Amino acid sequence: MERECSTAQVYVDIRFAANYRGLSTVVVMRIGYATGYWKQGPPRDAVKAVRTADRLGYESVWTAEAYGSDAFTPLAWWGSRTTRIKLGTAIAQMSARAPTATAMAALTLDHLSGGRVILGLGASGPQVVEGWYGQPFPKPLARTREYVAIVRDVLARENPVTAPGPHYPLPYAGADATGLGKALRSTVHPLRADLPIYLAAEGPKNVALSAEIADGWLPFLFAPRANAESAGFLQEGFALRSPALRPPSEFEVAVQVAVIPHPDVEAAADLVRPMIALYVGGMGAKGANFHRNVVDRLGYSEDCDRIQDLYLAGKKKEAIAAVPTKLVEEIALIGPPEKIRDELAAWEESVVTTMLVQGPAFALRALRDLVTGSGSLARARIASRMFARSLRQ
Repeated sequence: MERECSTAQVYVDIRFAANYRGLSTVVVMRIGYATGYWKQGPPRDAVKAVRTADRLGYESVWTAEAYGSDAFTPLAWWGSRTTRIKLGTAIAQMSARAPTATAMAALTLDHLSGGRVILGLGASGPQVVEGWYGQPFPKPLARTREYVAIVRDVLARENPVTAPGPHYPLPYAGADATGLGKALRSTVHPLRADLPIYLAAEGPKNVALSAEIADGWLPFLFAPRANAESAGFLQEGFALRSPALRPPSEFEVAVQVAVIPHPDVEAAADLVRPMIALYVGGMGAKGANFHRNVVDRLGYSEDCDRIQDLYLAGKKKEAIAAVPTKLVEEIALIGPPEKIRDELAAWEESVVTTMLVQGPAFALRALRDLVTGSGSLARARIASRMFARSLRQ
């Protein structure tokens, strides 16, 4: 059995300087565990994996939601079996709940977990917002700004919560209102008025907004090569940030990264290609795909055209095969442990402060050691062979 260790033990030794608003800030890379989306049911051995991550010193565990399982229920269920690991949503969709309902869920779980919640929020896209939640998808930036402001007001519990709208007016005063609505204050005193809020963002303005109003950014399809661009977007937001919020030096960037130790680079890339093909080719609509836009900015527009055309034509296998290995290597860490270690330097020098990894329970120690540089390469090679064998079973 693995012995319990502190979060500090899984910090990488290499620190990088990030210049935010002219301040040279030392940031330490951390590691978290992402449970991912459910398929037919809960991820296999999820409880075992979450408890293993807790025991191994992973800093955080994260749940997701789309249009199946929700983010808060499994986080509470699995989190109840842990003792110290932080509990994050990546992401809770804003259209799934009123901002006051999201604040209630977060403050409730924060009490039950002893102050371990990180509230990750995102606007999702028009296909889900209009198709699943039956809501309009106007002005995501303005809606996000209103939403976060209301959540913070609930958590602050200084006054009854009011909001002018137009997206989330409180109390409601529309043409069909009864006129009986009353501004209310949470009956429960939040454990932490400054419960951290992260925003999922992909477009330049959304990334800047996260730096302006949130405590962290949840990127998607992040590539270290685009670090200067990302840092620039964040800088724009920091310039407008309220001094009442945490300082930019404490701003977090937590990104989900596929870390796949495997003797064969192409075989490892094959495990990542379906995800890229889905988000680049199958999400959103042609000409309105936020995920594809991120990959376009990396210089893969022609590849994206081919992937999207094949995917929308129903040729999913061909679309997956069209994903270049070079693209996979830009947004993931794949291949032999020595290769992964070499490529980690670019991530350590980026704005990223936390890497969120996925994998079965037996692989979490090896993933931790690879990301943090804390274990031997010999042990990592053994783990990579075990991982490869597990894929063939």
